[in-house]
Formats: sequence, C-alpha cells, structure tokens
Amino acid sequence: MQFRQTKLNQDEEERKVKILFRNSVPEIPSTTYATFAIYKYPAKFIPQVIAYVLKKYANPKMKVFDPFAGYGTTGVVARVYGNDYEIWDLNPIIKVLHDTATSKQIDINLYEFISEIKKCSSEFLPRWSNLEYWFPEEFIEVLSKSWGHAHELEGELKYALLVPLMKVTKYFSYADEKVHKLYRSKYSKKKVTELLKSNWKEKFYSMLEEEIRILLKKIVEYNRMKPKDVNFEVRAGIDTLETKLEKEADLLITSPPYLQAQEYIRSTKLELFWLGYSEEFIRNLSEKEIPYRKINKIEVRSPTFHEFRDRIKEEHLLKLYDQYFYAILGAFEKLGEKIEDFMCIFVGQAKIRTMKVPIDEIIVEHLTELGWKHEITYIDQIVARVMFESPVNPASGIRDSRMKTEHLVVLRK
Repeated sequence: MQFRQTKLNQDEEERKVKILFRNSVPEIPSTTYATFAIYKYPAKFIPQVIAYVLKKYANPKMKVFDPFAGYGTTGVVARVYGNDYEIWDLNPIIKVLHDTATSKQIDINLYEFISEIKKCSSEFLPRWSNLEYWFPEEFIEVLSKSWGHAHELEGELKYALLVPLMKVTKYFSYADEKVHKLYRSKYSKKKVTELLKSNWKEKFYSMLEEEIRILLKKIVEYNRMKPKDVNFEVRAGIDTLETKLEKEADLLITSPPYLQAQEYIRSTKLELFWLGYSEEFIRNLSEKEIPYRKINKIEVRSPTFHEFRDRIKEEHLLKLYDQYFYAILGAFEKLGEKIEDFMCIFVGQAKIRTMKVPIDEIIVEHLTELGWKHEITYIDQIVARVMFESPVNPASGIRDSRMKTEHLVVLRK
C-alpha cells in the first residue's frame, strides 16, 4: 500500500509543469493589452491563461463556460478565438465590464461629449445611507449630474462613459483606489483634503476626459484582434452555488474565489451604488458570498483535504476552511455533470495562518475520485500582485507572505 501511494505521488508530480502564461501567447503582448484590463478587479484572470487553454484544449466549435467569471475575461478572450461562451458571476458589475470590454469601436467628439456631461440637468444619487461618509459634500453635485447623464445614455455612448466615470468617482471619494477593497486610508483622506484645496472641478472633468480617451484606445486595440460574432450569455447576480447549468458546455475554465479573499461584493460596493443598485440588494449579494452563508456539507474525497484540516486548531479558521472547500468542490461536482470535455481550474496556494494549503491537489484528488482524469497542472509564476497590498497581514498581524505561484489544473472527462 505504501509503494502504491508513493507511485501515485510520483505520477502526480510528473504532471506538474512550470510555465509563464504571460509570455506564452504572442498575440496578446501584455496582461493589460486592449480591453483585458479596463478596470481593477480582485483576483482577475490574466487573458493569456484563457488564451493558452483555448489554443491548446479547444477549437472554435467548442462552447466555454466560466461560473466564477468576475471581470468577465473568459468571455472577452473567447470572442477573439471564436468560441461561444456562457459566463456567470454573483457581482452584477460583470455586465458593465463585459459589455464595455467587448464594444465595437466608438467614435465620439470628446470635447462635445464632456460638454454635454457638464451641462446635464439630470441628477442621480445612490440609495446609500453611508454616502456622506465616503464623499465630501462639495463633490456630490458634480458626481450626481455626471451619473445622471450616464444613466440617461444608451448603447455605445453609455459604454464610453460608465467605466471611466467609475474610476474617477472612486478617485474623488474617501476610498483608497489603490487597493482592491472599499477602504478609507490615511492616503485617501489626504487625497481628498488636497483636492478640496485645488480647482477640483477642472481636475474632475480633465481626469474623466483622459480616462475616456484611454478606454477608446483600448477598444480600438481589442477590435484589431478581430473578435468574432459568437453566441454568448452573461448572467449577472447569479448564485453559482445554487444554480444548475442547463445547457451543456464543452470546456469549463474558471478561477474560483480565493480562500482568504472572498469579499468581492464589498470591493466594488461603491461602484454598485452609483450604478443604481439599492442597499438591500447589495446586502443580499454580500450575504451570498462564501464566508457569510450556510454551505451544505459534502463528502470531500481528498486525503490531502483531511490531512490539512487536522492541522487547523482555531475554530473560526476551521469553519473558513470547511466552508470554502464544501462550496467550490460542491460547485465543480454539480456543474461538471454538464461539461463534455475539460475542466480547467486556476487557483493559488493560499495560507491558513502560516500553513500553505495545496488547493489544486485537493481539487484534483476530489474530482478524480468522481471520474475525471488529471491531465496536467501548470504552475505559473506570479510576476505582479496588487491585491490587498500591505507589509503586514491584517488578519494575522505577522509579516505578509503572498502566493508565489498560481496553478492551472486541467482535468479531462
């Protein structure tokens, strides 16, 4: 029995291959090229991961599915390679990001466009009880008229404005736009103080014009890649843990929420309010995130899961660990029934305190017990990391130690 276990471990090790995805797809020269990075979003896929998978494991006739789509990168890339796709996410911001990123070329007169925003008589205020905590009173009128105009627009003009306006709105708030969560920092307080001393209205419209200019350039770059007209479905506000995949898909590719960073609704709460969502709606979404909901226990068929679970002594961390794996493994088990060929799952080796958890190995062990075959695990070196940047981990109080690699598990049915 001991020999068999050692042999299995050796076989698994041979299926691990190092790769640098960002250098593996020459037609996508950088991770921020075209519309693959028009807005900061937590734990966002780099486009080269999806492109690599589609080139190696798919063909244009295959339909792609991403149940934790986040920014929507899977759909944005799938169009370039001519694949039909279906993408889901709990966060409704995916619809704005996806529709903007896949826009046709937009031709506008920027001077006239900004002038119309300045002259707009309509106003929009978020239904948010904490609005004054996040915005000084002086900024509210300009913001409300800009958003009033945005909510009146339709079609391509709306897409030209929404993402730039989200960026500038966050900059003109007490939120720290440098971090991937809604956070009022010393930097952001100082930023607002300095803005109020300046000609901030001129700066607001100047920044907005520049952000629109940048976006239009990125849309041009994306259309130069000749995205195809494909069949697609974007489902926003979807609870992946409770939703069945009705139509078969050939290939699942996704990056599930991180083990210790799953508050994606909170990260974009400010934007969601300005987009028109109510406090109750956003609260209900937050309550559906993995750490805050009831997760049904499943039988985890992974020795590694149980080995690491036995090492966790703190009750709240044990609950976090269980909730996470019951959620994501249960989702892959259920959704996998409708996947015809491959599941490609991109995860990091997050830590519980100082213990590194091999999430990829747990996924492989569980799903192979259910009949999937482990083809390969690609080990990608993380070159840049901006998510929750801090020299000390606020949860543990010890020196922050970030993931050095992320792993793409490829399983065949």
